[in-house]
Amino acid sequence: MPLTPEQLADIDASRQNPQPTLRAVAPGMEQHLYTAQPVLDHGFVRVIDYMGDDAAIVQAARVSYGAGTKKARDDSGLIRYLMRHWHSTPFEMCEIKLHVKLPVFVARQWIRHRTANVNEYSARYSILDREFYIPAPEHLAAQSTVNNQGRGEVLQGAEAARVLEVLKADSARAYDHYEEMLSQEGQAGLARELARMNLPANVYTQWYWKVDLHNLFHFLRLRADAHAQFEIRVYAEAIAEMVKDWVPAAYGAFEDYRMGGVNLSGKAVEVLKRRLAGETVTQEASGMSKGEWREFEGVFG
Repeated sequence: MPLTPEQLADIDASRQNPQPTLRAVAPGMEQHLYTAQPVLDHGFVRVIDYMGDDAAIVQAARVSYGAGTKKARDDSGLIRYLMRHWHSTPFEMCEIKLHVKLPVFVARQWIRHRTANVNEYSARYSILDREFYIPAPEHLAAQSTVNNQGRGEVLQGAEAARVLEVLKADSARAYDHYEEMLSQEGQAGLARELARMNLPANVYTQWYWKVDLHNLFHFLRLRADAHAQFEIRVYAEAIAEMVKDWVPAAYGAFEDYRMGGVNLSGKAVEVLKRRLAGETVTQEASGMSKGEWREFEGVFG
């Protein structure tokens, strides 16, 4: 169970006590409020609060009040224009606050996105639960031979079983020692802030993460990408589904221009022009590095 009985009771109480409001409400996001979306083996993402919608983006761009006489398709066109030309400020008018439960090593990667407000569960004041991320067999992979940041072939048979056993045994042993070291009920031992240093990076933590839509899109562009590490990508994908329901016009533009689009260097544009003119262009004649050329060919062949 990813949520504690206390958290579930809090969710039930919140959902059973809706309050009237005059603020803008996004019907698609209302269905996600408080509900936990399971991620990995013990993790989850849930929406705690949000502000704004597609109309808030348009309103900020026009610096006007009310719906006015503009039609929905005009609003969508404006949002696409803003996305296409990298006008970020109107997207900052929307914000979302998430409650996330995630492994510590994923949190350390996630926190590199420094444009959010974060408050994490404190192991100085509280005792962490005995919960560890253990990858499913299909996600156990060797180091890639061509990418220093990626994975290669999936481990098979006895090797996969050996690695899984090591992960489980080390996690259990570390937590056993953590419990043994803790000062509890007046007994001698280590303070919580010291005992926690023995825990592995796959132990679960929790935090509240509040971010505006512009910076959330940047997070999703990197972390929901197929090349992102699986363990953070599944969180990004879960959040993306919520954002799609929250601001459908903005998410559609983001999906088209950021996730589905390609940014080209001046050299790449020149190569495309030369190709369209009928010229055969090689990597050596392109002015691009081998890495740039490989990425270029990956898109354009």
